[in-house]
Parts: sequence; structure tokens; C-alpha cells
Amino acid sequence: MPNQTPLPFPDEPSPAAPAHADAAPPEPRPAPAEPRDGDAGRDPAQAELPMPPPPGRAPRAGAPRRPWWARLLGRAMAPWVQLTIEPKAPAAQIPPEWSGRPVCYVLEDYGLSNALILERACREAGLPSPLQPLPGDPLGRKRAYLALSRRNANTLAQLQALTGAAPPAPKRHSESLARLLDAHRADPALDVQLVPVSIFVGRAPDKNSGWFSVLFSENWTLVGRFRRLLAIALNGRDTLVRFSPPVGLRAIVAEGLPPERTVGKLSRVLRTHFRRIRAAVIGPDLSTRRLLVDRVLAAPAVKEAIADQAKRDGTRLIEAWKKAHAYAYEIAADYSHPVVRSASFLLTPVWNRIYRGVLVHHLDRFKQDAPGHEVVYVPCHRSHMDYLLLSYLLYTRGIVPPHIAAGANLNLPVVGTLLRRGGAFFLRRSIRGSALYSAVFSEYVAQLIAGGYSIEYFIEGGRSRTGRLLPPKGGMLAMTVRGYLRQPTRPVLFQPVYIGYEKLMEGNSYLDELSGKPKQKESIWQLLTGIPRVLRSNYGQVVVNFGEPIRLNDILAEHAPDWDGRPVGEDEKPKWLSDTVDALAQRIQINVNRAADVNPINLLALALLSTPKHAMGEADLLAQIALSKSVLAELPYSDRVTVTPHTPQEIVAHGEEIGVLTRTSHPLGDVLSVSGDTAVLLSYFRNNVLHLFTAAAWTACCFQNNRRMSQRTLLRLGRSVYPFLQAELFLPWSEDEFAQRLERTVELFVREGLLEKVGDEDGGILQRNAGQTDEVFRLRAIGHSLQQAFERYYIATSVLAKNGPGRLTSAELETLCQLAAQRLSLLYAPAAPEFFDKTLFRGFIQKLRELKLVWPDEHGKLAFDERLESWARDAKFILGRELRHSIEKVSPERVGTGEEARSE
Repeated sequence: MPNQTPLPFPDEPSPAAPAHADAAPPEPRPAPAEPRDGDAGRDPAQAELPMPPPPGRAPRAGAPRRPWWARLLGRAMAPWVQLTIEPKAPAAQIPPEWSGRPVCYVLEDYGLSNALILERACREAGLPSPLQPLPGDPLGRKRAYLALSRRNANTLAQLQALTGAAPPAPKRHSESLARLLDAHRADPALDVQLVPVSIFVGRAPDKNSGWFSVLFSENWTLVGRFRRLLAIALNGRDTLVRFSPPVGLRAIVAEGLPPERTVGKLSRVLRTHFRRIRAAVIGPDLSTRRLLVDRVLAAPAVKEAIADQAKRDGTRLIEAWKKAHAYAYEIAADYSHPVVRSASFLLTPVWNRIYRGVLVHHLDRFKQDAPGHEVVYVPCHRSHMDYLLLSYLLYTRGIVPPHIAAGANLNLPVVGTLLRRGGAFFLRRSIRGSALYSAVFSEYVAQLIAGGYSIEYFIEGGRSRTGRLLPPKGGMLAMTVRGYLRQPTRPVLFQPVYIGYEKLMEGNSYLDELSGKPKQKESIWQLLTGIPRVLRSNYGQVVVNFGEPIRLNDILAEHAPDWDGRPVGEDEKPKWLSDTVDALAQRIQINVNRAADVNPINLLALALLSTPKHAMGEADLLAQIALSKSVLAELPYSDRVTVTPHTPQEIVAHGEEIGVLTRTSHPLGDVLSVSGDTAVLLSYFRNNVLHLFTAAAWTACCFQNNRRMSQRTLLRLGRSVYPFLQAELFLPWSEDEFAQRLERTVELFVREGLLEKVGDEDGGILQRNAGQTDEVFRLRAIGHSLQQAFERYYIATSVLAKNGPGRLTSAELETLCQLAAQRLSLLYAPAAPEFFDKTLFRGFIQKLRELKLVWPDEHGKLAFDERLESWARDAKFILGRELRHSIEKVSPERVGTGEEARSE
């Protein structure tokens, strides 16, 4: 034991099984030595410290009194603090041969409360007081304790390799510890034993912990005085003081290492020791902000970006480093278990108040697939509640919540802090033009992936205002893929998640934005004033469905067969990377749609929006809902799609309950309707599930303006239009598979009496009823949901045809199509807001280019030939003559070189 050294520390016992539990009683110790005659007149601090009395006994008479401030503050704190000391007899850890050596305690960090708790624990354990100086006072503080002051060493020194200029050397160790080691070199007789002491005020909360107790329980974060005071007031009665076996400093100095190396080595060992104890008591450190910022700034790519920034700005390297450091702290999450647990307490009554329930499907299948993978959650983005809802569900089901990429617009006062503590990291809407910010953010994402943290982000970039999935943005996906390729150690699993609502909190703001008003910037005042309204509302039920997961290695095997599994450098740009990211993005959106949930509001929207006045007799509405459920049951989209189990009557009653439907009594039968604003919002919920009815809606559209059509023609037209529907709705089938689905749909419609076969020529002639029968009404209601898509397609081809080849760029065509759609909606029947959404026209034009139906000429103008005109002629099977004429009439021409347009 006299030769004990600090490397390694003895194995630490777990909190549940202290080392003293089964240990034999310590051997009898010699009686304390009496003061020697030669000590008379000496400073008491210079005298040899006596051996402490047995545990539980008060110090002997004549021992130095505590400082007056320690007595005063100790009495004030006593009612609030109750100590649990581990081991129960810490003095038994001191080897007998060390009994006369001075004792110096080492803590993780300084603080008045830590000093008072340590002093009280030493008195109760019968150990020497930490508030009396060591012999000779080598610490220079008239105390017998020091602290490491937990800090992350910054990375400024690592920049020297780039510039040759040495930045200020950061502090890497405790100056008090260095002075103590220097004192041992100066005085060969000095031999202090260093006793590490860990203090925890309120350990990891359990299920019965109160809300405020959880909030201020012990964690890995350095806290201020006020927060520490609250922690003591709330959790002081559950304070743990852990004494570790002592370390002899004389043996460490005797190793003969240079002073800087000696103190550095001892500091590292002590920090490792404290981390092990803290992890055993309160769990692992999940605070990415403190752990990852230094790693981000130390990455070669970031250091190069810092040097480049300094050159561009003409400033010193330290200024560029400070800017990068500020970016990192602006971005990084600061995960806190107490905050997450507190949020779960707060959100539980909120969910129960505003929602009728939150249903989760296929989570067990996800739990089977996830082990051994770095999980990236990629949900659809419909509401700000998505952030909270998914993390809450994962947490309450025993899964660590992910770190979430959130827009910088949510980094509001107070709210941003809470989101950050819940695991959110913030991304600016645009990072173009800031190479330093881009480098810091990319490296942060790479560090999250390398560290095994689960991540969540929305590849749509923002919330959908129309209810459809938005075209994916590949930025975050590219960062994730590159982060994995840089260190391909832990396989990555992308988990698509579908979140379905029956009513949106942002419904009114969406309505304003879709009508042309600018998006309102989020503010803390807006949030606070909206809380009472939210808590008074009934938002129906929420469903969260976990889709089929996507393994990144499978995508790489398919699209990057040349990759051999070795790391890909940060500067390397493989040719297959862009195609891989695009394919991954498409697969994610497809799998989100394959996990859709069909709720009562979706079915009501599909039925009621198909009528001119958005009203139906009750019997007709019930029949239409039943038909929609039959289509979903007999033509299943995927095994992960879920459908409400309620009957049509229960669905109507639910719509009335949450204020979607208005009932008007009438002697010939009640009429159910929706108002104007509600109808616009209902188009959102219809679009949530539009992809599930694509085959049925296309088949019905073919008979909107045709009573008879051969099945062969129906299939030919379906193949022709399918690539555009697939791109817009993220459909999962090939053209052949879609054709097979159309055949099955025809069989269903024949069984339901909506169509009938009247001949066998040309693959069979299909025919609907004549007149305004119930079957015709139901068929038209199914087809209405897809009708506007074909109207948009015809608008684009009509504008191209009117202007001629080589006249318009893609951007000009988008603008003219949007103007034509808006005018058509104003002059004729009002359309859903997405009817003139420029994004949908952009997607259609992009697909035309992919299919080589149009192409840019040498001037960037769109050229085309008779194939496009032939494709447009097929529209006569779908669109009526009057509608085609209206579209052709409002289709504008580009005038001159400006942005003006005219229509005939």
C-alpha cells in the first residue's frame, strides 16, 4: 500500500453495492499521538496532523475550531441537507501506514456549497477538516481541499499547425494541484494523501420524483449559484458524498516526470475517475454541447475553414476561432435528462387535455430493427407539435429521445433554451455564403453520427401547408451519408415516421399563407398568447406510424457498388454520392407514405370536397365513406397503412363533435356540410391520404367525361400519366405494377356496381351508368380528388404549346402556369390552394425534362416536339371540352423579354 500510485485507480464499487458492505472490520489502530514537547510554540498548522478518531465520534478536545462563516452557514444549511456517506467508514480506506500523513481532498469543482457539504461529511465521518490548512499551506489558500473545476480544454493550440502562430495556451489543470506537487519536490519530507470526493445533490430521478425535484436534480452540467441553491433546497435531503481511496502524492512525484507532465497525468486520471463515479451515480453524460463543441472545433475541416475565414476577414486567427466557437454554441444541443423528464410531466396532461388519444403503430417492429444501428428518424412534417410528440412517445416507451434538427426560427427566448435542453440543435434556413458556418454544422452532424447519437430531422425542409409530402431537400441527408462514409463503423438506419392529425393547431395560419398572406414570423409573444386557445380546443386523435426502415448500407450497395467499405475522406467527392442521396430521399418519402394512417377526417374530406357546395345528404355521405373503406380494405397500399376502425355513422358523429361538420335538419333527410374556411383546411387532410386512392381516383377520372372506355385504353393512359403521379405523390410502384393495380381496381368497381363490362373486344369495354344515379355520383366523388392534378398538367402543356418551342425557360414556365391557375380559379370554380402551388408545377416540368418530352436548348429555353402535343391530346379523355377550352383561353403568352404575360 505505501507504493500505491494513481494509475490506475482501484475499481470503484457500484452505488448499489458499496465497498464496505462485505468488508472485514478494520484492524485496530494505534492511539492518537499526544503533542510532543518540541511542538510547543509552533504554529498548529505546522504540527503533524493526528490520526482521525473512529467514524461517528466527534473530534477530540482541542481540535481547531471551524471558521465562523462555516459554522454560521452550516447551521443555515443543516435543515435542508441530509448526507449519505459512502463508504460508511471512509477512514477505513486509509492504509494503516499512512495514518499520520496530511490529507488533502480533491473535488470536481469549486463552490461554497461543496465546501460546506465536504466539511460536514468529514466531521460526520471523523476525517480531518478540509477547512484547515495543510502543513506549510502549499495550496496558499489556508484550506486542505482543491478542485479540478470541470472544463473542456479548448482547441486553440491545435491551430498552431495551420498558421505557425502560437495562440494563448489554455489552462489544462488545476493550479492548486500544480502548487501541491511543486511543494513535494521542494520538501522531501512532505507526503500528502489526496482523497477524491464526489458530491451529488439529488441523484438521477426515479418515477416518483416530483417535477421541480427532477428539474434541479444532479446532472453533468456546471450550474450557477442560484440553480445550486434551488437544487439544495429541493434535493438537499438526498445528497450523496462518495469518498474514494486516497492517492499518495510522494509516489507520483518519485516517478521523475517533468512537472508539466506530472500534473497533466494526475489531472487526467482524476477527471477519468470523477467521470466514472458520476456516470455510475447519475447515468452517462448526454450533453452534446459540452462534449462535442471542442471536437467540432478540433476537426481538420473546421480548422481549415477557420484559417480561411481569418484570411478573408483580414483578422487574427483568434477572432475567426471565436466566430466558429459562437456558431458551434448557436447550433449545438444541450441535452438534459431533468429537462426531458420535466417536459414529460408537463406534456402528459397537455396531451390528455387537447387530444383524444395518441396512437402508436409498428413501434415493436422498429425496436427489433434498431439495435446495433445509428438511428436517424425522418418523419413527415405537418406541425410544430411533431418535435415534441415523437420525442415524448419515444421517451415514455423507454427509448432515448433523438437530437432534433430544428429551424433557427424556433430559437426563441426561453422556448429555444427548453428545446435545446430537450435535444434540439438549430440550423439556419440558409447557409449559403458562410463556409465557416457550413463547416461547423457539417462537422457537428458528423460528430453526432460518430458518437452514436440518434438524430431526427425533416427532409421536407419545412412544414407542409397543403398536406402533401413536399419534395425532399438533400442537405441533411448528404451530411449524414458523408458522416457515415468518413467513419463507417456503426451502420445507419433511417426510420421513416408518419404523423397524422385530425385537426391542426396551425390551421388558421396555414389558411392565411395559402390565401397569399406572408408567413408570420414566430415570436415568444405569439406562443404565450396562443396557449389558452390551444388548451381550450379539441384536436381529435393523433396517430404515429413507424414505417419500414431503410438501411444505408443497402442503399449504398444498390447505388454505389464500387464503394469497398473503406472510409471516404472529407475532401473526396464520389460520383455516386449525389445519386445515392437522391435515391435515399425518394425512398424515405415513399416509406413515409406507405405508413399512412386514414382517420375519420381524411374520409370526410375525401367525400365532402367532391361536391360543389361541400355538402351531402347523410345517406350519401355514409355510402361514400363505406366505399372509401372498401377500396382501402380490398386494395391495400401496404401492410403498415392503418385505417380507422369506426363505422361510417361513428365517423360522422366524430366530425360533428370536433366541429368539422355542420348538420342542417330537413324533412327529406339531414344535410351535412362544411363552411368555406373549413373546406380549405379539409383539403389538407384529403391530401394526407390522396396517394392511397390514386388507382381508384384515376379509374374514376376516366369516366368523368366518358361513359364508355376500353380497358386497354384505360391502362395505356394510366401508364402514360403514372410517372407524373409517381413524382408528385411518391408512389411505390413501377408502371407495370400500377397497371396491375388498375386492373384490380376495375374488378372492384364492377363488383360495387360502379362500372360494368359490356364487351370483350379491345380488352373489354367498361361502361358506367347513364344519368345521375347514385353509382355515377359515387364514382365522380372518388375521381374528384385527382381531377385538379390533371388540370394542372394540361395548364403546363397548354402554356408551352401556346408560346411554342424555344420561348420559355423553366422558371418562366412555372410563373406563367401559376398565373393561369390563379386566374382559372378566380373566373370559374374555386380550387384548393395547392392548385396554383408553384412547387407542383416545378415538379411536373422537371419530370417532363427527365422523360425528354421537353429539353433546354443552347439558350436555356425549353424545346419540345410532337410527342408533347400527342401527350396533351390524351387529356381529352380526362378533361371535358368546356374545361379544356377555359384552360386554353387563360393560358398566357410571354411578352417581350420581361415578366409580363397576356392571355387571349
